[in-house]
Amino acid sequence: MTRAGAGRLILPLPGNETFARQLADAGGWEAGALETRRFPDGETYLRILSDVKDKAVDLVATLARPDDGFLRLIFAADAARSLGAREVNLIAPYLSYMRQDRRFQPGEAVTSKSFARLVSSSFDRLITVDPHLHRYPALSALYTIPTNTLHAAPLLADWIAANVDSPLIIGPDEESEQWVSAIAARIGAPHAVLRKVRHGDRDVDIALPDLSEWRGCQPVLADDIASSGHTLIEAARQLPLQGFARPVVAVVHGIFAEESFQRLAPLCDRIVSSDAVPHDSNAVGLASIIAEAIASAAGDDGDLVRHRRPPEPLDEIEQAGFDSFPASDPPPWTGGVT
Repeated sequence: MTRAGAGRLILPLPGNETFARQLADAGGWEAGALETRRFPDGETYLRILSDVKDKAVDLVATLARPDDGFLRLIFAADAARSLGAREVNLIAPYLSYMRQDRRFQPGEAVTSKSFARLVSSSFDRLITVDPHLHRYPALSALYTIPTNTLHAAPLLADWIAANVDSPLIIGPDEESEQWVSAIAARIGAPHAVLRKVRHGDRDVDIALPDLSEWRGCQPVLADDIASSGHTLIEAARQLPLQGFARPVVAVVHGIFAEESFQRLAPLCDRIVSSDAVPHDSNAVGLASIIAEAIASAAGDDGDLVRHRRPPEPLDEIEQAGFDSFPASDPPPWTGGVT
């Protein structure tokens, strides 16, 4: 491994420990740990328990439902940099805030751009899997740091080939044509695409083409993301009307907001997802392809790493406080009351 790839620490945010451990094992890297909790007033305490000095630090955080933990992620990145990390990267198997990619009504925040600016200001590189780009041609149109966009379709295809007999790969809308055709081509299966008419976030109509020529095949609904689940639910309801068995559902990002999984499950033979978002349906692991991307990125030229400020030396007062008691603990003369 090159100098740029040596001394690497895989550091999980809470809830990402299992994925981070698999990633560290796949790459032969050190797995780190941090401590975090909330103060009584709701503010976040965070401490990195591993030595980060002169190391490349990869913070692992799936960004499904990001609002509760995003500040914690930024604090961890800032702490790693101030403690002397050589570079600080974000490994986000699922990347949030891609939905609002334009201003649909006057006064709306274009949150995809705002989020990208925040992430770009705190990290040196972003690695993610199948971001929901919509109108953006690539993440480079949003992010000002180097990005790696990985694709889970081959892994989903391999799972389908190993677990489903005579599959018919079905995409939920016209936009999925290229995606599902690639899955089908990889395993030598037929494919079809449904027509989706969206009237709102929770109001979706699905039109099925005539699929009678493939009757006898096992339908597999494949998509990059299951969020509200409405599209998949409507498709799963309609497929038996054409004489098909209950479909298998295979998605990359299983968000399954609200009660969508509970509503979808009775309509399906099986639901599987990648482990980009932790869920009971996880059956396709992504650690191997992300480890490969990390190793590849480690060989890039050093000028791609943008250090925004040097590590901060401890002054005498800060060092004294560090030596005497953790900054989060109240001094003994307070009687334990913060």
